[in-house]
Amino acid sequence: MTLVRQTSPHARGPNSTQQVMKLLLIAAIPGILAQTWFFGWGALINLVWCSLIALGAEALILKIRNRPPGFFLSDGSAIVTAVLMALALPPFAPWWLTLTGVSFAIIIGKQLYGGLGNNPFNPAMLGYVLLLISFPQEMTQWLAPNGLEGYVGSFADAFNTIFPIFGQGVQLDAISMATPLDIVRENSTLTMAELREANDALGTIAGRGWLWVNLAYLLGGLFMLYKKVFTWHAPVGMLVAMTVMATLFWGGIGSGSNGSPLFHLFSGATMLGAFFIITDPVSSATSTKGRLIFGALIGVLTYVIRTWGGYPDGVAFATLLLNMAAPTIDYYTQPRTYGHKKANKGLPKTD
Repeated sequence: MTLVRQTSPHARGPNSTQQVMKLLLIAAIPGILAQTWFFGWGALINLVWCSLIALGAEALILKIRNRPPGFFLSDGSAIVTAVLMALALPPFAPWWLTLTGVSFAIIIGKQLYGGLGNNPFNPAMLGYVLLLISFPQEMTQWLAPNGLEGYVGSFADAFNTIFPIFGQGVQLDAISMATPLDIVRENSTLTMAELREANDALGTIAGRGWLWVNLAYLLGGLFMLYKKVFTWHAPVGMLVAMTVMATLFWGGIGSGSNGSPLFHLFSGATMLGAFFIITDPVSSATSTKGRLIFGALIGVLTYVIRTWGGYPDGVAFATLLLNMAAPTIDYYTQPRTYGHKKANKGLPKTD
């Protein structure tokens, strides 16, 4: 099947690649601050470490490919991949785990296909899924959010846990806990009220800490919509589809509940995925109708994986699956070009 090329007229705007990446990084600041506040200094340490790895890996491959590193590094795409990876990782992810994931994302997920604009998959999600499948224990060691009784770490504790070669860190098994999504997914006997009473981390809506982190990413996403970094179609499609699925299969407040619509909207990586991941202009659908379908299918798949799958969150898996389907979605959702009565789908028929 031939990849679809969007037809003229083409409009030019002020959002260059460098400007788009800059706005995305600015929009991520509220979420970065929220994650640091609720889950400790590890989020910031991971962010810096991921950025250094991404820049180094990209510079190395560009040098091997005889491309000018300075020109391509200045577009900011490597930093954006690093930031998305850092925000998806547990705060005390060991240094070698981060090195593996970010290097894979940049070298295999991006540069192997020719660099920015040619990658069929979201590089950050490709690296994340590699780590989640290969190292499930290290990828599920989340800390109790700030405000709950338990461990409150210092910068030195976080640094020494991530880089134990410089000092003795903390014992992760003693301070890690299941995320709210994991708690609800594994429950089959308690009502939601009993589950909240037994697990303070669930809070009243979507989990202590996680609610505010998702609200922070929602704020950043609205900022990018205001700046016209992307259109509303994919995020709205994902959030509406997830709301519909959560409403249909909620199960009420009894022991069979899968969590309320608000729980799924503001838990895990929902808002990060809706506004910062699936809106990637390279690996997502490009037509207006296609973006709606693309986002909606990601919302459905995310809920299915969360509720009946083997992983607590499904944003990364759903994104990669729909990245593969994006060309097909565009193939069947081409807009009608000027002067034609209907959209032209595919190549013209020949005798």
